[in-house]
Amino acid sequence: MKTIKLGTSTLEVPVVAVGCMRINSLDKAGAERFIQTAMEQGANFFDHADIYGGEGKCEEIFADAINMNDDVRESMILQSKCGIRKGMFDFSKEHILQSVDGILRRLRTDYLDVLLLHRPDTLVEPEEVAEAFDTLASSGKVRHFGVSNQNPMQMELLRKYVKQPLVANQLQLSITNSTMMTSGFNVNMENAAAVNRDGSVLDYCRLHDITIQPWSPFQYGFFKGVFLDNEEFPELNETINAVAANYGVSNTTIAMAWLLRHPAKMQPVTGTMNIDRLIDCCKASDITLTREEWYEIYRSAGNILP
Repeated sequence: MKTIKLGTSTLEVPVVAVGCMRINSLDKAGAERFIQTAMEQGANFFDHADIYGGEGKCEEIFADAINMNDDVRESMILQSKCGIRKGMFDFSKEHILQSVDGILRRLRTDYLDVLLLHRPDTLVEPEEVAEAFDTLASSGKVRHFGVSNQNPMQMELLRKYVKQPLVANQLQLSITNSTMMTSGFNVNMENAAAVNRDGSVLDYCRLHDITIQPWSPFQYGFFKGVFLDNEEFPELNETINAVAANYGVSNTTIAMAWLLRHPAKMQPVTGTMNIDRLIDCCKASDITLTREEWYEIYRSAGNILP
């Protein structure tokens, strides 16, 4: 598995992160096999959130499945997220600190490698976030910090007060959900694709060395389903399948390789609990699509170049 530096940190992470949002769909033996397979593939970066499974149940299942201990902990990189509460978002100092304590308890660890603020909170008081981050960093409970689904100005507001670098931004991105790329192609055009919905977040993250972590890399819409082998996307699947056949891999591998081909050095987060698909995702680390292949796949999803 190839690795990259996470943001401006010295933390070396695999280019494919393993999402654990659905690990509660597995029994203990299945969860153990899944995690062990990921580790064998070199995918030792596991993404959690304090809401996954309801009140952090997925974190508990994860730790229980591998009988978490110090030796196991040091062999993996753990990331979790906080800030979403029922019917609201909460970036208050009190909530962040309480959330992290709960995360650490459920994961049976003394520290998180990475903590992300989970979606933006319009009532955020960045001074409180800064105080929370300082407390977590000085206590050793969190080593690196980041955000999810934030635009450049929201990150700038945090960076005005927060001392620690924001090393990652987790954003929805796939072949069919690529507005952050599409608006860049259509600058100065009078068409719908020219609408900048993301505040040039792709360019901002590249300028500031913030690693983009694409979530739902195989989804279209907002959790409408996967585009692979979906009759609603015949041209896209025909193109992906042709490229896959050329490399002797699955369509899953090519869809993941499409994200990894971008020079922003992204770290896609898988969502599958299927071991075979997880292995196919990891295989994308060894494939570098040509410029022609990347653009052919992009256009086959219905994206029009100006």
